[in-house]
Amino acid sequence: MRLLIITQKVDKKDSILGFFHDWLIELSKYQDKIVVLCLEKGSYDLPENISVYSLGKERGISKIGILFNFYKFILSRRKDYDKVFVHMNPIYVVLGGFIWKTFLKKDVFLWYTHKSVDWKLRIAEKFSKKIFTASKESFRLKSYKLLVTGHGINVDVFKPDYAKKKHPDLKALFVGRISKTKDLGVCIKALKVLHDLRIPAKLIVVGGLVSRDDASYEKEMRDLVSKKGLGDVVDFIGPVSNKESVKYFQEADILVHASNTGSLDKVILESMACGTPVVSSNDAAMPIVSKFNSNSVFKKGDYRELAEKLEYFYRLKNDMHYLQEQVRSEVVLKHDLSNLISRLANEIR
Repeated sequence: MRLLIITQKVDKKDSILGFFHDWLIELSKYQDKIVVLCLEKGSYDLPENISVYSLGKERGISKIGILFNFYKFILSRRKDYDKVFVHMNPIYVVLGGFIWKTFLKKDVFLWYTHKSVDWKLRIAEKFSKKIFTASKESFRLKSYKLLVTGHGINVDVFKPDYAKKKHPDLKALFVGRISKTKDLGVCIKALKVLHDLRIPAKLIVVGGLVSRDDASYEKEMRDLVSKKGLGDVVDFIGPVSNKESVKYFQEADILVHASNTGSLDKVILESMACGTPVVSSNDAAMPIVSKFNSNSVFKKGDYRELAEKLEYFYRLKNDMHYLQEQVRSEVVLKHDLSNLISRLANEIR
């Protein structure tokens, strides 16, 4: 079978979307041919049966030009694909759904993981044959087409190296876009509480910026670190590729996840796959992270409660091996990339 995949970006070095490179490699094992249409492309190294085409964002093409390129591609290349798989962006189903369903007779499949339900998603649901999501909280529009599959984590890459955790202080990790929705501020304030209690703790911040608002928020966070006198214990690493993030998960004792996205963020599972437990205030994450330890959740925005949880994990630091193995096993069993792609391929067939 020949599959058209539409995604935002193909770039194995991208700090946010680099993981999709591994998805494409796995999907290639189940398809005769894959044609990838992305908004922009960067660095990639894919099997011979995958062709990658860009709508031109990296070349500075205007939105009108991108729209023209989209319609030109799906129509002119219609004989090169049998079915369509859209990753995360319902707008492409909105734009092409009627043509695919009515004129080209192509089945459309959508992957979507976010709490947001807008008009684009509602329309995309109508044109999709099936919709895949990582958890029940990650898709909040009622639909008989929905299939909850778990996430896809490359557990051969995201794996523990417990020797890297042998340091005396508590190393807390924040991974993700530096924006208000991720609430880095609550992490910094909690670290200040630990600092005042003379608990040796550090916060490693891995992530970059997307918008001007993010840049303003990052400055606010850096000012907060300075104001709290935490300059020596908070380290802003910046954005790193998906593969480069592994070492930070391996070195950390705990991942702090304060995101308000309302969906099961992939970084939670990447951390767990590396044997690093998570403490989270995200409602979609709570059922998973609290499964093995009740101290793994805190109220949104409550930095004092977060500090209490971090202190608990500091005290537990030298006796966490069983917990570390449990959280990794959860990901291997329910969120392994190869199992996910096998299931998706079977459903798209």
